[in-house]
Order: sequence, then structure tokens, then C-alpha cells
Amino acid sequence: MSFKYINKKINKIDLQEKVTGKAEYGADLEFENMLYACTVYSEYPHAEIVEINTAEAEAVAGVLAVLTAEDVPGENQLFGHFRVLTGDKVRYPGDGVALVVAENRQAAWEGQQAVSVEYNPLPVVETIDDALAEDAPVIHAEHPDNVALNSRHNLRKGDVKKGMAEADKIIERTYQTQFVEHAYLEPEAVVAVPDYGGERMTVYGSIQNPFYVRDHTAGALGWALNQVTIEQSVIGGTFGGKDEVASRLSARAAVAAQKFNRPVKIVLSREESMLESSKRHPYRFNYKVGLKEDGEIVAMETEVIAQSGGYNKQSQFTNWRCVIHTTGPYALDHIKTSVKGVYTNTIYGGAMRGFSSPQNIFAIESLMDELAEEMDMDPVEFRLKNVLRPGDTTPSSQPLGEEIPAPLAEMIEEVVEKTDFHQKREKYSQQEGEICKGIGLAVSFRGAGLGGEALDATGALLSIQGDGSVNLITGLSENGQGLKTAHAQIAAETLGIDIGRINYPNVNTAIIPDGGPTVASRGAMIGGRAVKMAADKVKKKMLDLAGELLEEKPENLLLENERIFKKDNIEQGISYEKLVQEAKAVGVLLTELAWFNPGPARLNHDNNQGEAFPTYAWAAVVAEVLVDQGTGMVEVEKLTAAHDVGTAINIDAVLGQIYGGIAMGQGMGVLEEVVTEEGKVETLNLDEYLIPTALDVPEMEAIIVETADEYGPYGAKSLGEAACEVHPAAIANAVAQASGRRLRELPCNLERVKLGRMLSRKDGK
Repeated sequence: MSFKYINKKINKIDLQEKVTGKAEYGADLEFENMLYACTVYSEYPHAEIVEINTAEAEAVAGVLAVLTAEDVPGENQLFGHFRVLTGDKVRYPGDGVALVVAENRQAAWEGQQAVSVEYNPLPVVETIDDALAEDAPVIHAEHPDNVALNSRHNLRKGDVKKGMAEADKIIERTYQTQFVEHAYLEPEAVVAVPDYGGERMTVYGSIQNPFYVRDHTAGALGWALNQVTIEQSVIGGTFGGKDEVASRLSARAAVAAQKFNRPVKIVLSREESMLESSKRHPYRFNYKVGLKEDGEIVAMETEVIAQSGGYNKQSQFTNWRCVIHTTGPYALDHIKTSVKGVYTNTIYGGAMRGFSSPQNIFAIESLMDELAEEMDMDPVEFRLKNVLRPGDTTPSSQPLGEEIPAPLAEMIEEVVEKTDFHQKREKYSQQEGEICKGIGLAVSFRGAGLGGEALDATGALLSIQGDGSVNLITGLSENGQGLKTAHAQIAAETLGIDIGRINYPNVNTAIIPDGGPTVASRGAMIGGRAVKMAADKVKKKMLDLAGELLEEKPENLLLENERIFKKDNIEQGISYEKLVQEAKAVGVLLTELAWFNPGPARLNHDNNQGEAFPTYAWAAVVAEVLVDQGTGMVEVEKLTAAHDVGTAINIDAVLGQIYGGIAMGQGMGVLEEVVTEEGKVETLNLDEYLIPTALDVPEMEAIIVETADEYGPYGAKSLGEAACEVHPAAIANAVAQASGRRLRELPCNLERVKLGRMLSRKDGK
């Protein structure tokens, strides 16, 4: 099919404001008579609060007040047990115990340092094993077993006992991942502005999910939802991180703004951001696998535990996605998977790009390489023997092939051929010396959208103005991923108009209905579908009106290149602008709100059998590394990534997602780890928390795979998260080949690679 705007390279529609510096981020915002606030954080990971002494802070020049939990007029406890300000006990080092409000930032900072809190320290629960110990301290009284709220999920398919009994070989392995920081360029910033004599509140800032923030802010104030408006500023990166922390900061700023009836601004330092914000959950995977002599996997039993940290909002959701994907994109008749999360007195796990998949894929794809080795099979051959194909069913028994494409086998063969995988693997297996190369393969499938996690409904409002310009807004947020541009392309393609006519403001909760969170890579597929629905409705009105003017049936008309004309006589038509003027003259409203509601997933949540997702995105990645076994240094030399995107709405944006995902995946694979000691965060800035720089990223090759998938608009489906989640596994497999020793814990950094080398020499392996 030929398109004008879809499947093309299109500059982002918000490009100019960003490259010229006109874009206003949260920290840029200024309001008359504005106050500043700083949060006082806990000195302990786990302690009872005995007394908060504010007198010295209140004596600082410019400090107006020090607010505590008692000053929160509405609901202090937010979803997931988070507090606006905690008044009873602290459960992780990023707990806010007080808020200093001052005339300027310097005074607020000085007041923050002057607040004195008396604590009764409690024993620290730092690890998964600590949390599950019989005599473990209880972190939340509501959960005496330290198992996080709603975090238990199970998947049952077939009969695992029967499958294991039929197996010729049973293998067990355990894998572990780490806390990972989002490391967005812009730390969190919010400004709460009271309106109408303090009876309304507008919060601006770097907010990923404005409707969640509105709900929590209104709850903290004790107000109705229509008294609070959240308007997203231009956002300097989030990757899932500006969610829970944005809710707490917005609630704190709003409480202070309501108290003083003046705007209140909070801007976090990098240290505060890394202390208070969420991280990618650490996961531990215990696998038991039954295999036939020919390498067929017949049964898999898995116990998965997520480290939720001091609080839990996302473990219940990440764990559900995890339970669907734990066995990977492989055809299995017998599956038993159990997943839960546990509370610890550490930074908490939250949403981060991939949403449990990077952890899960590292585990299952490391396991696949180990199983292939145990069966004396090539890792590609082993995967191709077991991989899901058309006609198979997913772990949740969802059939593939007729409506849901399953191109992974072909993608594996393509990426293997393009990288000379077999030849290089054979060559590298004969290396000697300290410096060795390795090559590794990893594959994945990803449920697209929210699926059975939550209702995937969202809306789009499209309005053609009297001069032909267009306003378009949805309830989903532009976080730098190119959502505005993709949606504008979809609207322009559907309406047959110039994309330059479209204005797309940031989310404002007073304008558009709650369309759910901007998560799960649902922007193009789900939000884009709502945009197309709205554009189709407006297009129908235009064709109906044009049919009256041209004395022709609407179905015999075309709308292309800003003209509406007869299919059988292109000379007879009317210009887009003329038609818009006619619509205005006769009172035809060229405005539509479309609401896409797929309905709840047909899924049994007790065993997670049924339609878990509307469709799936597939990926195959090959990593090539160089390992200095003397120092433990891992250099990622090249990453080749093939991704099934359905239809690429914007080719440049697709490539940008893949390249950015490679850098993020490389960081998790070899560098990044948030280190805690007795619950306290040791890596509080980017001088200690290392991320790949432009000098570190490898040679990158992207293979865009397009399949006939009709669920999304023009066939588009998820990519943003899929683009980053496979690489740590591929890198780990390459490191294992280069070093001759399997690392079952991430990252593959200097210390682990060096230690693995030392241990291998010691045990003679």
C-alpha cells in the first residue's frame, strides 16, 4: 500500500522548539510570587519516627514553614502504600518526612539541612532472602510475610509433572538481575499553581502519567478531580521513572500551594532524584526444565521473585507481564510459573523501559544457551527447534498465525546470516590468550499494549478549525519517543492533509478524558488507533458534505492532497480549505472525540490462560564483544537488532528507538547497577553510576521487519520497550562464549568477569 506520510522518514513536529531552546521544561517555569520547596529525606532505610524538630529550620531567613504528614489535608497514603509525607516510620532512604517551604531555593535548601528528626532505627531488610526469612522484620503491617500487594501471579499450562516424567534430562538454573536507574537527563520538576482563590489547582511539570498524578494530587488535597488540572511540560526523558515520584512531588507542591495560596515549585537535584525515584526491579529466576534427547523442551517450572523495595505500585503489573513471558517465545505444552514480589528496605522497583522483560529475557535466553550446551547443540539450532511458529500457542494458549503473526524463526535466520554468526562462533571457540572475542544470540516476544494487565482504552480529540488548521490531542504523553509525530502522521494520512497543519499540545487533564498511562509501548498502537478513529469520523463528515456539494455519493469520492474529488473524474472536486469554509457556513462540526475500548482481555487470571495480548512484537539480536580476561573489561563491538514493528509509522523514529534501546540495553548488560549497602544508596550521581557514553556505544545495525498485523493503525504495533530489552541477554551470551564461563548475574562488569575468570582457574573449568 502506498502512503504519503505513513512508513516515511518525517521530522518530529516538536523538533524546532527543542533544537532552538524554546521548549519549556518543568524547571524553566516561573510564576509570579512563587515559593520553593525541598523535601527532607530519611536518614535511615528503616526506622520509626519519634519526633520531627522544625524550630531551627523555621528560623532560617526566608523559610515560611516546615510541613509534615499532619499538614496533608486529604489522603496521605497513595496507591501502593506510598505517602505524600511519612509520619509514622520510614521504609526506604528516599522517604520524605517533611517539606520545607521558602521564598527562594537557597532558603529552602538551608531549611532542609536544618530540620532535625529523631528516629528509632529498626532492622534493615536488604535482600530477597532477608525478606523471606522466618523472623524477617515486617516492613508494612498489612503484609506480615513481606510479600508485596497483589504481586502474586501464576501461569499453568498442561501438566508439568507429566512433562517432567516424560523428559530424558532435567536441568535447573538460577539467574539474578540488578537495580537499574533511568538516568534521564532532566531531574524531576513540578510547579503547583492555585487558581480561583485557592479552590482550583494546576500542576505543571515533568510528568509521565498526568491522570495518575491528578488522582493522587486531588486525593492529597481532599478535593474532587475536576478541581485539579495537570498540564505536562516538555519532558526531558522518563523511560517509566517519572511516575510515582511525580505523584508525590505534585501532591507535596499542591499541599504547600493550597496552604499559602501561592505557586510552589520543587526541582530535585540529581542526588535527590536517584534517591527518591523508582528503579528497574531486580528479579531472581529459578528454572527447572525437562528436555527430550533431541533437544525438545517438554516442560518448564519456574519460581520468580521480584525485589519490590520499600513500596509497591508496579510489582503487581510487572509481575503479571513477567508471568506471561517467563518461558520466552518457545513452544511448550507443560508450564508452571509462579511470580511474586517482596518488600525490602531499599529503593523501590517501578516502571522502567521493558517492564520486567529485560530481566526475564536475560534469564530465559541465558538458559537457552546453557540448555543447548548441555544437549551438545548449536544455540541457533536449539532455538529453531523450540521457537514459537504459526500454528503454535503462546504460554497462555493463545493461537498464533491466523490473526497474530509469528515471524521469529525467519528473523533468527536473517540475523544469523547477516552477522556470519556460525562462522564467527566457530572461529572464536578456538581462541587462546587473555583477550578473546565472543558472539551471542538472544530472541524475544513481547505482548503489545496493556493486554490483560489493565483495560487498554484511550481517546483522541481532533478538531479542524475554520481556517483548515487542526488541533489534535490525546490522553497519552509525549516523552521524547515521537508520539506526537506518529499521531500527526496517522491523522494527516487519514485526512489527506498536510502534516504541517496539525498542532498537538501537551496533555492537559481538563481537556481530554483519562486515556490511561503512557506505558506498555501503547502510544502508536493504542493511542494511534484512537487518532485514526477520530480522523475517520471527521473524514466521513467531510465526504458527506462534499457529496452534497458535488452531487455524488460519498463512497465515490477521494480525499487526497488537500482535495476532495470524484474517483472517476479527478477534475471535479473541491479544495480542502473550501470544504472547511463550507462546513463552517452550514454548521457542520468537524470535531470528533474517538474512544478506543478493546474491552477486558478474555483471560483467566487464576491460571493466565486465554488472550493475554491482542498481538505480539518479536525481536532477534546478535551481540559481538571483546573480553579482556586479565582486567575483566567487556567491550561491546557490535549489536545487530531485528525488530518486528508491524508497519513502521516513522522510519527515523523506529531507527531512533532501536539505536537508543541498544545503548540502554548495553548499559544494563555491562555497566549499570545501583549499589546499596545496608539499604542505603551508594550510587547517588552519574559520576558513580556509569552509563554508556557516545564513546562506548558499539557499531549498530537495525533490521526493520514489517508484518501484516491489523490490530494497530495502518498495522503499527509496539516497539519502544521491545527495542531495549533483548540486548543484555545477547551480550551475556557473547561474554560467556568469549570468557568460557557463564555469568548468571548482571551486569557483566569488570568485577564479575574478573571474578568468574579467577573462579574458573581455581575449579579447573
